[in-house]
Amino acid sequence: MSQNRFDLTDVVQKLADAAPAADATGEFPWVGIRAVHESGLLESAVGKRFGGAGASLPEVARILADLGRGDPSVALISAMTIFTHLGEAGRNRWPEGLYRGLLAEAKHRPILLNAARVEPDLGSPARGGLPETVARRTGNGWSITGRKRFVTGALGLTHFLVWACTDEKPQRVGTFVVPAGLPGIEVIHTWKSLGMRASGSHDVHFTDVEVPREDVLDLVDAGSGAQDNRAHASMTLALSAIYLGAAEAAQAAFVRFAHERVPSNLGYPIARTERFISLAGEIDLLVGGARALIFNALDYSLDNPEALIRARLLAGRQLLKAARLAVGALGNPGLSADLGIERHFRDIQSVLVHAPQEDTAIAILGRAALGRGHLASQSPASVATSATNSILKAG
Repeated sequence: MSQNRFDLTDVVQKLADAAPAADATGEFPWVGIRAVHESGLLESAVGKRFGGAGASLPEVARILADLGRGDPSVALISAMTIFTHLGEAGRNRWPEGLYRGLLAEAKHRPILLNAARVEPDLGSPARGGLPETVARRTGNGWSITGRKRFVTGALGLTHFLVWACTDEKPQRVGTFVVPAGLPGIEVIHTWKSLGMRASGSHDVHFTDVEVPREDVLDLVDAGSGAQDNRAHASMTLALSAIYLGAAEAAQAAFVRFAHERVPSNLGYPIARTERFISLAGEIDLLVGGARALIFNALDYSLDNPEALIRARLLAGRQLLKAARLAVGALGNPGLSADLGIERHFRDIQSVLVHAPQEDTAIAILGRAALGRGHLASQSPASVATSATNSILKAG
């Protein structure tokens, strides 16, 4: 089992202290991001061949759970950069000079990276299709034009990783590295979400933005550029750890309130009443169960996409239920910003919003189940053996 070898105690406290103000204003959470940067966590997954710590995906998920206890929005912005480094640690996608240059800059300031993939008409690429954003060949490189939606951390990113189709014949699709601040980039303030308000997942419009010819990743034939939701199942599950952290923060606030609240007609804390003992147990069952689901799958089932997807959906549903239970049990105090549970409740609503959305994930599981059923009709013994092996491996 992977353990978290990174000490996040001070960082989490800084994020928690700054989170209410960031949530209230919706402005970019620089206090939290700088704390994460100064701790070195943004580069925690940089590969060892680049001099990094080489954190594994299970370790990254534990980092995100800790950061999520402080501020899920900061955790999500950080996750996009950490995942980029994690991907490069396992593959040589980036031009080496460009990547090493980013790492050198990261020693002095937060280098924040995020993919810009979703579009107004296309929606999420998790459902298939190609981007309308176009990369046109120029004398020196590429000119990028198009509009992207839900670009987390848009106002603070140093680089947009823009998914676009080329104007070539045959057409190709790839991810173009676009530094922020270039002429032709406009962040459009469209993020007005119930929760995760400080994530600043605004729209970004690119108009004839010039980038060098070599600053492109995974440039392939357009017919082979579709997103593979099963291949991304592990990182999507790791994102759920952010909301696990938020739920654990809500649980801690619930427990603290139960110990501190002493009604005059009772004469002792409500934590000693059977009702709150039962409520605390239900919340612990849901939140603790979600933690077990997430990390058991990440520790033991990284080669099993269906197990990862299943864990994500079950854990997400449990976290949503736990948040509803905590808010509903406290009445008005639960809805007050003073206690903080209502903010955690709002943030947790995003746990199953990330692509692939719940219906797409369910369809993946359904197709796999039907495939096993078809196999069972031909050879029941083979299916039984496969199921037993999966159980033994997970245990």
